[in-house]
Amino acid sequence: MAEELLHKHFVPYAPKKGEEYMNSKQLAHFRSILDNVKKELIEDIERTVHTMQDEATVFADPNDRASQETDIAIELRNRDRERKLIKKIDEALGRIDSGDYGYCNSCGVDIGIKRLEARPTATLCIDCKTLEEVREKQVAK
Repeated sequence: MAEELLHKHFVPYAPKKGEEYMNSKQLAHFRSILDNVKKELIEDIERTVHTMQDEATVFADPNDRASQETDIAIELRNRDRERKLIKKIDEALGRIDSGDYGYCNSCGVDIGIKRLEARPTATLCIDCKTLEEVREKQVAK
């Protein structure tokens, strides 16, 4: 759901030759992406709340009631994921304000425009993220 929102609202940034990384235009581009995704997520959450209130029906049939409860549980789980994504978006917006956006939290190198457009809340460069995933797999064994 969030990935769908992300890719339908923006034109990919085309950096000019010799352009400084994370200049004001790039930061404005990513702020716009993050703001739009956050706005869409909040609207979706509000829509879900209103729908759940409107559709609060008590079914006499236990199977219908169980089906409704399952649907509600799935919907609430999705909204919880979206709430966590909103928190990550707020953190990314904070990094834009502080001047840390676009740089790896682990090694400090540029994360890269393409990676940030694919995942604007990314905090690790692709190399550090790959190492983190390898470590997670080793610990999980």
